[in-house]
Amino acid sequence: MFRPARTRLAAGALAAVAAVTLAGCASGTAPSSAPDTAGEPPAESGTRVAIAYDGGVLVLDGETLEPVGEAELDGYLRVNSAGDDSGHVFVTADGGFHLLDTGLASGEVAFTGEVFDAVAPGHVTPHAGRTALFDDGTGGVRIFDTDAVGTGELPEYDELASEEAHHGVAIELSDGTVLSTIGTAESRSGVRHLSADGTELARSEQCPGVHGEGALKDEVVMFGCEDGVLLFSGGAFTKLDAPDEFGRTGNAYVTDTSAIAVGDYRTDPDAEGYLLSALTLIDTAAQTLEVVDLPEGVEYTWLGVGRDSHDGIVVLSADGSLYTLEETGAVQDSWSVIEPWESPEEWQQPHPALRVVGDLAYVTEPAVNSIHAVDLHTGEVVASQKLDVVPGEFVVVGAGAH
Repeated sequence: MFRPARTRLAAGALAAVAAVTLAGCASGTAPSSAPDTAGEPPAESGTRVAIAYDGGVLVLDGETLEPVGEAELDGYLRVNSAGDDSGHVFVTADGGFHLLDTGLASGEVAFTGEVFDAVAPGHVTPHAGRTALFDDGTGGVRIFDTDAVGTGELPEYDELASEEAHHGVAIELSDGTVLSTIGTAESRSGVRHLSADGTELARSEQCPGVHGEGALKDEVVMFGCEDGVLLFSGGAFTKLDAPDEFGRTGNAYVTDTSAIAVGDYRTDPDAEGYLLSALTLIDTAAQTLEVVDLPEGVEYTWLGVGRDSHDGIVVLSADGSLYTLEETGAVQDSWSVIEPWESPEEWQQPHPALRVVGDLAYVTEPAVNSIHAVDLHTGEVVASQKLDVVPGEFVVVGAGAH
């Protein structure tokens, strides 16, 4: 293990580029779907955008950003891709994981009636044709075939138990074994490797505050820690230390075609607000971790990082600009897209968010109830839509979004 030096991207380099171009609880009631969505034809783009708002989920065509329907559900909502080609979405709300049909295949936007009951629904993790749901209130994990949803009845599923309830995550690997976090209601410490029947095969408790996971090339899995990251590959865990005593990575931005993971990075556990100014770059093949400070004035939240079709890094900054970076962390381009914004006071508060699909970046702008689609080759806004609701978190789903 090592503690590498930090690096900062030169402000002059960014100026040169500019000259050339420019984690929650939910509550709710029984769902109902909007009455005017039946018979809507599937989107030709092959993707749908599902946006949570206070009172429901709004669904847009992934190409035009035109609304195609919405479904009502009370309370604070979070949305997660179900991982299937038909574009289903798991909406976490009071009482469980509610399955939403975005109408991509069926032509109708509506809740399907499939609800996985949960005391405190948490992470949804599709991987290798299987999806894992983690209940923070019990520590229970349910795992099922990703494409088995959408029938109107719950699919058959396997169940695993955590040692204690905690805010956690689980992922089933292609060999049928499972990685699941270790923790209690007060703290979290690491990850267990389990057989399909729940027998423990290995564990590491070298990951204080474990949060966030990502599966990379060759099925190396990364977990964020408060002092670095924890890797799993070939049946073994490896800890990579951060260069700072407190150096928290809590979210992973990965692709299955690259060995490089990108993580967010925080060094002050008592800092106010949620804006961050550095990224972690983890080379899982070389087993190295580097912290890259972003150029002066570039800050983001956990909703503001993505990966493009070439495994490059995309950052939505609070200065209102999109920045594209190489996997080395070097800035390539930047474009002003929305108005500058400030850190949310609470993490649940709507604020600009980013999702990247291929070479298209979707950016929400809650201050003016809008969403934009940006071509990452040119920086051109190719579609924009004014909404009737304040956009919260969102996902892009469908075969084209994988």
